[in-house]
Amino acid sequence: MYKIKLIHWDQTEAEEKARLINSLGCETDFESIRDPQTFKRIKTNPPDFFVIDLSRIPSHGKEIAVGLRQLKSTRNVPIIFTEGEPEKVEKIKTLLPDAIYSSWKTIRSALDKAEQQKDIEKVVPPSMMDRYSTAPLVKKLGIKENTKVALINAPKNFKKTLDELPKSVKMLTSLKDTADIIIWFTRSREEFDLGFFDILERIDTNKLWVATPKKTSGVVTDINQNIVRNICLNEGLVDFKVCAIDKTWSGLLFTKRK
Repeated sequence: MYKIKLIHWDQTEAEEKARLINSLGCETDFESIRDPQTFKRIKTNPPDFFVIDLSRIPSHGKEIAVGLRQLKSTRNVPIIFTEGEPEKVEKIKTLLPDAIYSSWKTIRSALDKAEQQKDIEKVVPPSMMDRYSTAPLVKKLGIKENTKVALINAPKNFKKTLDELPKSVKMLTSLKDTADIIIWFTRSREEFDLGFFDILERIDTNKLWVATPKKTSGVVTDINQNIVRNICLNEGLVDFKVCAIDKTWSGLLFTKRK
């Protein structure tokens, strides 16, 4: 009897899928994609196979799989991905070509393939941070085709660092027009306080990068990301991404709390 760790986005559906796997003679436990403690529990008691559902939140499923390959205790455990949009699954295949890609209808044959892979050394893809660190700045900042980007108080020549902008990106230097992405550079607490509420009024469904000098930059400043985060959270924004913009600047990405 194989021990299966099912990683899924929804408990109700997971219970249904676990029953399906168990009907094939396996013993299945469920872990939530959303639970930050998932890795801690898994690495101390690895299963025979992982089954990761990609029907929702495929990016989370992908990063969990990459993380499992980073850990010695789970590196060689076969991974079965089920479902998922074809385009997104193809991207995952570039990172994890030796994983097994299946649907719930063909899960039996996927388990048979996993059995054949048990003693085969697995591919260890780069971690998310390693992949992210080599990404172009435009990608890090989330600048895509047909977006309006407002650069507020940006350093001289900063625009030149944004190489290979996607098609039809419009760069703005003020907030007169609505921008999809605002990148605001602030060098001091006074400068932040003077500009914050004016910018806050312009945040709805768009996104705001607040860039502050890094501690290692040598810039004398009394503003940092902790101060920025606390003020923004109190005013209804939530941060969800950090970006090392260059040697001097680091940014926090905010959006309006739903």
